[in-house]
Amino acid sequence: MTGHVRVIGIDPGLRRTGWGVVDVEGNRLSHVADGVCTSEGRSLAARLASLFVQLTAIIEAYRPTTAAVEQTFVNRDAVATLKLGQARGIALLAPAQAGLEVAEYAPNAVKKVVVGVGHADKAQVAHMVRLQLPGCSPAGADASDALAIALCHAHHAAFAGRLSRAIAEVDP
Repeated sequence: MTGHVRVIGIDPGLRRTGWGVVDVEGNRLSHVADGVCTSEGRSLAARLASLFVQLTAIIEAYRPTTAAVEQTFVNRDAVATLKLGQARGIALLAPAQAGLEVAEYAPNAVKKVVVGVGHADKAQVAHMVRLQLPGCSPAGADASDALAIALCHAHHAAFAGRLSRAIAEVDP
């Protein structure tokens, strides 16, 4: 990444969707904001609509230039997995509708980049997020995870930019 980039990371969940925004300026990362969207309503449709409205407002307020969403995996409870998948769809839709490129990262990939190990626990992730973003005090585990997703994307995008520049120099 060259210049100023603002990344929003989103940790999807049907009840609680974490979000975190970081600025990237060269090699410098800084915390902008974070929080948790809590779904409202009795029906699944109302809860999904609530998450969409909240995420859209956050994107409008902080004007990120790119987005990253955590991938989810199937677990034993098929109904819960399906509902989480629908919440994840909202997490992909809101930034895409705002015209943002949306990257997706597996939880283990996020932990590997932020902590150094792919099977880190939530406390380790939160600790490393606070170390990489001095002064940051995430609004809970979901927000901390979302900031980790944003940090992962910032690191991956920076590497991809350096790789592209190196290839362009070799093969003009």
